Amino acid sequence: MLRFHPFRAMKRLLPRGLFGRSLIIIVTPVVILQGIVTYIFFERHYDVMLGRMGRGAAADVVFLTNLEERYPPGAERAALLQMAARNLGFEINTLPGQHLMRPYRHAIANLKDALSAMFEGQLGARRPFSSRYVGNAVEVVVQVKDGLLQLKIPRQRLVASNVDVFILWMVGSSLVLLALAILFLRNQVRPIEQLARAAESFGKGRAVPDFKPYGASEVRRAAQAFITMRQRIERYVTQRTEMLAGISHDLKTPLTRLKLELAMMGESAEVRALRQDLAEMEHMLNEYLDFARGEGGEEARETDLADVVQEAAASAAGARRTSLNQLHVAAQPGTVLSVRRHALKRCATNLIDNALKHGRHVTVALKRNGEHIEIRVDDDGPGIPEERYEEAFRPFQRLDEGRNLQAGGSGLGLAIARDIARAHGGDIVLAKSHLGGLQAVIILPV
Repeated sequence: MLRFHPFRAMKRLLPRGLFGRSLIIIVTPVVILQGIVTYIFFERHYDVMLGRMGRGAAADVVFLTNLEERYPPGAERAALLQMAARNLGFEINTLPGQHLMRPYRHAIANLKDALSAMFEGQLGARRPFSSRYVGNAVEVVVQVKDGLLQLKIPRQRLVASNVDVFILWMVGSSLVLLALAILFLRNQVRPIEQLARAAESFGKGRAVPDFKPYGASEVRRAAQAFITMRQRIERYVTQRTEMLAGISHDLKTPLTRLKLELAMMGESAEVRALRQDLAEMEHMLNEYLDFARGEGGEEARETDLADVVQEAAASAAGARRTSLNQLHVAAQPGTVLSVRRHALKRCATNLIDNALKHGRHVTVALKRNGEHIEIRVDDDGPGIPEERYEEAFRPFQRLDEGRNLQAGGSGLGLAIARDIARAHGGDIVLAKSHLGGLQAVIILPV
């Protein structure tokens, strides 16, 4: 039975970035507070104020109604009504002999309730009346004993005129707060975003020479720690490369002497066997050094990956002396990415060489898949079991069953290829090919 978790559902709706979350943390309490203030204003203060305004106007209407009925028609009543109109600010008219027709319509709720209560309390009975808006006034018509009493009350006597100002002030202050919060948070989050971009670029093997720590003290410490870590890694790679360059020179010197000595010896089966062993030793030494060095000294540059794939395919096909019918390459120009060109070429060459070693037909494809670029190498060879995919990437690992990916080699081909791919921030994954053999995919982030 599936259970609904409201907090998990809410978490999916929240922004993932630090800027959005920080903005919500700042703005949400203010919005809630303004909502509470608005509720209290309209439910308490506003209603109370409208009730008082309605009762005040109702008292004046009851007074004029009482005045109309107590005095007979004549000059005295007309003078009193005229004086009351000047003092109260009302427009007063009498309509003798007319009657108020049902239904009695009321446009002002607070005036209706107040008048009904006052008519019953002060005059002893309910009195028919109606109200409606007429321009900037409220027209109230009351049934009196000799006709109708028509009153026009200024609208501001019954309706609060500062509600719009209050709402405008609330919205305006919220917008000002939101603008200040966005400006402040953007300046605070920008150093963190730059630190993340620098770390991501460094992880992809790209140079970040212009990165400098700035911002809050905590962000500065994190940025300085990143710079220190980057310098240590670069120093370690440089020292390792220099050490291995020395090892390469020291080991290749005696190998060269041995090759010269074998060249001066006569031809025999033993000499040919020694030459083959010596060539294999030199090949294995180069693979060991390439694996340990990881092409770390090369700088990343903008490169069209189609050229790299074409060169890698040509290199692997030339080494295997493969016909063009056996190898098919599909790589359209225009896929540009900042990479270490020679390292990536070696990575692709290793995969294509493995495919040519074990398959009769090999396809190489370059394509973009979302935020990644993929170089797919498929063959129709025997393949390897799925549970042994990761085992194939282990250094010096040889697969003795089914497909031996490193037959005749040092067991470093796939290890070197994955090391190069990961140095670019990507990876290499293996899968079953549509040709029936093995598929190796180089995944590079854009």
